Amino acid sequence: MDFKATLNNYQIRVEQGINIWTPTKDTKPAQLHSAMRYSLEAGGKRLRPVLVLAIAELFEASEDSMPAAIALECIHTYSLIHDDLPSIDNSDLRRGKPTCHKAFDEPTALLAGDALLTLAFEILAEAYSDSPLLAKDLILDLSKAAGSQRLIGGQMEDILGEDSDYTEEQLDYIHLNKTAALITVAMTMGARLGKASSQELDAIRKIGRHVGLAFQITDDILDATSDTETMGKPTGADEENEKTTYIKLYGLDEARVQAKEHTQAATKLCGSLSHNTEFLKALVQYLEHRIR
Repeated sequence: MDFKATLNNYQIRVEQGINIWTPTKDTKPAQLHSAMRYSLEAGGKRLRPVLVLAIAELFEASEDSMPAAIALECIHTYSLIHDDLPSIDNSDLRRGKPTCHKAFDEPTALLAGDALLTLAFEILAEAYSDSPLLAKDLILDLSKAAGSQRLIGGQMEDILGEDSDYTEEQLDYIHLNKTAALITVAMTMGARLGKASSQELDAIRKIGRHVGLAFQITDDILDATSDTETMGKPTGADEENEKTTYIKLYGLDEARVQAKEHTQAATKLCGSLSHNTEFLKALVQYLEHRIR
């Protein structure tokens, strides 16, 4: 398998899916939809929708996995728009481009995030209306992952953690929810599309947990060691805001050890699935060694 070519193929399919499942930028009101598409089309790794597609194919899903992938990317993009707002992270740059509130204005960015959040569930309800039980499971999975006890709850705790010395347990809580929740749900949504068994779903959740923590630890490492040009977003903000990170808590060397341990655990769990997990294993290892 050519990993990079396979990943690139998935990413191209996601870009095409965005054009199919989200309103064009000239849809009225044009300012709102332009802002939505601006942030959706800003690029990035497309990790979460790629995982939906890849896991669905791993389980040989007969249902179209693209709507679920795009719904999840809408949720992820909304969360980035809101994270970048002056009231939260106050970031001027995202993926090498001005953030949504800089390219447009703060009210437009706020509403663009709101609209992407609600669009996600519209896509799921519409795309899977002929399979109501599947639609219910996908909507429930995504709404829980994006809700007050997972994604938003993790973000709230992250904000409260500024200027605080968090414990290991508190830090894991933030990132199991703020980061790992959407990575895990990408995988469970793909598995549900492929009618995975309850045992297989449990294994997928465990893989997602380890991948999510490895991803976040690596993100902390990059924030401390990389630069704005490479990352496409401001670096060094964690230290500036005195946030508790894996670097602050454990030091750079131990953080790298933990990222590797979570990567190895996820890779080992992939082997417990009775399917061809070659691409999934390669993706897990790629995420640990990414440079942005």
